[in-house]
Amino acid sequence: MKAVSLHSIVPMRAEASETSEQTTQMLFGEICIVEEQKTRWIRVKLALDGQIGWVDAKMIAPLSTDEYKSYSAALKAAAYVAFPMAYAVSENNGQTIPLTAGTRLTNYHNGHFEVLGVGFRIDAGMVLTKPLEMTQPNLLQSVRFFLNVPYLWGGKNALGMDCSGFTQTILSLFGHKIPRNASEQVTQGRLISRLSSSKAGDLAFFCHYEEAAAQEITSNLKEQQSTETNAIARQKITHVGILIDSERIIHCSGRVKIEKIDTTGIFSVEQSDTAHPDGQYTHRLLSIRRL
Repeated sequence: MKAVSLHSIVPMRAEASETSEQTTQMLFGEICIVEEQKTRWIRVKLALDGQIGWVDAKMIAPLSTDEYKSYSAALKAAAYVAFPMAYAVSENNGQTIPLTAGTRLTNYHNGHFEVLGVGFRIDAGMVLTKPLEMTQPNLLQSVRFFLNVPYLWGGKNALGMDCSGFTQTILSLFGHKIPRNASEQVTQGRLISRLSSSKAGDLAFFCHYEEAAAQEITSNLKEQQSTETNAIARQKITHVGILIDSERIIHCSGRVKIEKIDTTGIFSVEQSDTAHPDGQYTHRLLSIRRL
């Protein structure tokens, strides 16, 4: 069985329970494969990134095999909502649906799109019809609307995001389809051996600084060039962000923000205290990847 989300945001949970942790979210129009059903809960696998979780059965709608095939094909040429929040109006009943950044719009043309035969209207200025070119000005323009979005485990929308949900959403606007979690995103693209060689849009991966100190984890990027697989396996990736340049990173830790980075890791002036009046390191740099 196949299905589609017709709600703005559908929480996906680790277990078939409303009290279970949220692991990720389905956005409007996302499709999935149904793997198991328990009364009002359905275990699904997302077509976009392979994430698996439990959703409330009333939050998704079944698709026939033919509908799934045609809709999957339409998604490949879909436009994207480019801003944290936009609003679509159904031409069927006039209801308004909030849509978050990264939502794909099928059969889009001049402020109109269709999902399974139902038409919607949306402000064309909120839509991206082709991927952006990865440049520093384009990156800064795209992320500025997300600044101060709060951290939410499993979130990937403008009301709450986790670190990898943020990177996945932003990079989708530049035509990159990457896995959902940081531990999977680190397998994408090619390794950049020096921070000084990094460019806008490169992904930087980290573990928490205190954890790195306790486990004596270092950030020898050159070593990873020759022993990449083993190095990544040894070092626990817990955080990811997008480099603006070799001195600044935008990431979601507590909230979406821009902070300083060097070869040691992320330095946060927000984390100042009596012992560290100028701030302190929060994350140890482990790897840099270019898509």
